[in-house]
Amino acid sequence: MTHPTPLPLPDESVPRPTAPLTRVRRTWLRSPVATRLVTGVLVLWAAITLSFVAVHLAPGDVVSILIGEQLNTPEIEAAIRKEWGLDEPVSLQYLHYLWRVLHGDFGRSYVLNTDVAPLVIGQLWPTLKLTSAALVVAVVFAVGLAVLTAGRRFGARAASGVELLLASTPSFWLGIMLLFVFSFTLKLFPVAGDRGFSSLVLPALSLGLAQGAVIGRILRKGIERALDEPYALTVRAWGIGGFALRLRHALRHAALPAVTLAGWLVGGLLSGAVITEQVFGRPGLGKVTVDAVLAKDMPVILAIAILSAAIYVVLSTAVDLLYLLIDPRLRDPRARR
Repeated sequence: MTHPTPLPLPDESVPRPTAPLTRVRRTWLRSPVATRLVTGVLVLWAAITLSFVAVHLAPGDVVSILIGEQLNTPEIEAAIRKEWGLDEPVSLQYLHYLWRVLHGDFGRSYVLNTDVAPLVIGQLWPTLKLTSAALVVAVVFAVGLAVLTAGRRFGARAASGVELLLASTPSFWLGIMLLFVFSFTLKLFPVAGDRGFSSLVLPALSLGLAQGAVIGRILRKGIERALDEPYALTVRAWGIGGFALRLRHALRHAALPAVTLAGWLVGGLLSGAVITEQVFGRPGLGKVTVDAVLAKDMPVILAIAILSAAIYVVLSTAVDLLYLLIDPRLRDPRARR
């Protein structure tokens, strides 16, 4: 009598997956990180779509809109029709436009007779440098003022007055005052240009102080609420002083609303940089934007709008991901229920 051949036993040396791959992917797609990344991509896609729709819904011929103040010639008109595929259906025009933008091709400026992408990207770094410096100024000013004055009656009132004054002051007017005092009178900083760190101080202050005043007001209120929590009494019982309590413990509990507001104010820094660059005579997207608007150079205007939206999406997504570091409860969906 023949016996059936026994099945081979599984090799115990090969580690078994703890969860199916599909379950891991499903879990990642439901995570807060994936949600924020997908939201950022959708916002950027909407910005590109709106730029395409704006060109086609604007009054007048599309070719005339894209030519701007440049003299219309049959050669230029033929080049625009070929570039934008104006002889094709609108759906195909949109797909071609989307494909070109995703590959960094923003078309050609017929006013300046040059490709738009090198023109805009070449002026991007000075604007990003100014925006980053202004953001550092806003955060340092807000955190320092809030931590030093929170919970102190006279200090809080004085800080509230300073914050209200700075938040109500236009950045260009503050920049002019800073130039008058520190450049023309004291001669401590250069008047215009981009010549190292010294030329970045006054523009960053004029752009960042107003934003820092708004953030600091929210942050101080949050710290004062955190100081009334039961854990603050426990920390005081350990012998920790008031400044250390506000800086090491209360600040983290109060940071989430301030970080949320900072994410919204990033757009204000980008738009304010355009005016600030003009006041201080700095290179960057400000001069390019103003010149493009005055010359009705639509390809350059669209490229700057899309690029600004991309920067805003990246910074806003980074702020959203920062929530997960500040509040660990946001990493677990079950903790938010």
